Order: sequence, then structure tokens, then C-alpha cells
Amino acid sequence: MKHLFHKGTDPTKPTLLLLHGTGGNELDLLPLAGRIDDESSVLSVRGNILENGMPRFFRRLAEGVFDEEDLVFRTKELNEFLDEAAKTYGFDRENVVAIGYSNGANIAASLLFHYGNALKGAILHHPMVPRRGIDLPDLSDKAVFIAAGTNDPICSPMESGELQSLLEKAHANVEIHWEDRGHQLTAQEVEAAAIWYRKLFIK
Repeated sequence: MKHLFHKGTDPTKPTLLLLHGTGGNELDLLPLAGRIDDESSVLSVRGNILENGMPRFFRRLAEGVFDEEDLVFRTKELNEFLDEAAKTYGFDRENVVAIGYSNGANIAASLLFHYGNALKGAILHHPMVPRRGIDLPDLSDKAVFIAAGTNDPICSPMESGELQSLLEKAHANVEIHWEDRGHQLTAQEVEAAAIWYRKLFIK
């Protein structure tokens, strides 16, 4: 997968996995990584799918309707890429925290739904429920931050609440942060995510 890796100054910190939104690339979320933890290593990945020339992490059939078969395949692909990248760059595979926006948040949530040890935690900006009707792995030691908009036309507050509930039923530690906005990524939610991260991941 196309990506970039920046080695951090503190190898004990989580490696931050950056996952962009539709039409983005591996450069988009680098400023967020700096806001969350400027000492961490950063692995930023570009989605392998193109939709009308715009990179994505998996196919969709329509707005808000995922191609589940492709989602499952691409989630496996990303998980295996993380295994390989950990060996290549020498970071701790068990200490990865994803930061995803929109489509990137959806593939990060899918990692949690399908692979119990894929991530130590995740910051999900405006995610949807990746799949319904499946059994989630035990996420007892996982921490998840969800940033949601009360007026989000793509991801309704009901959807955000459902994702929170599904993750909590799998025993994840979930915090949800609401902004009175739409689907856009706001400075306020990034700052809230940074505060959450420092509380849980900075010793």
C-alpha cells in the first residue's frame, strides 16, 4: 500500500496510523498526528481503491452503502500491511493507535470489528458502522474516541450512537464527543481527541 513512515523520537509511544477520508491521501492527516502526539512514529496510508479518481479504502455501492465483500477484503489487506510495516520499520505491532476521518475512520472501525489485536486504540472522526450482524472480537483492552456531528448528513447521530453501543458491547472503552456541526473535521474535535489520547496513552 502507498504510505509514508516518520520515525518518532520516543519508541515507547504508540505508532499513529493515519487513514484519510475519500479523495484524500497520505499527507492529509499529518497535521493531526502532530496535534495528538509529536513524539510518536507515524504511518500514513493511502487507500487502494479509486472512486472517480478519488482514493478510498474500500468500495461502496452508493452513498452510505458499503460493498461488504470488498470491505472485508480491504480490512484484511490493511491488517496484513500493518504486520509487514511493523517488521520493515521496527515499530511495536501491539502499540498502534489509528486516527481516521470518514472513510478512513470506517476502515479503522472495521479493523476493530474483525481483528481483536489490530489496534490498541482508535480516534474515529465521523465514522459509520462498518458492518452489522457479526460477532465482534473481545475489545476489553481497547480504547476508542468517536467524534461526531449532531448535523452530520452522512453519518447521523443515531449511527454514531449505534457504533458506540456495538463497541461497548464488545467491552471497548469508548468516549464520544459531539460537535454541533456537519461532516467536516473541526479543530475542536481534534483538540478533544488530543486530550483523550494524552489521558489514556501518555504515562
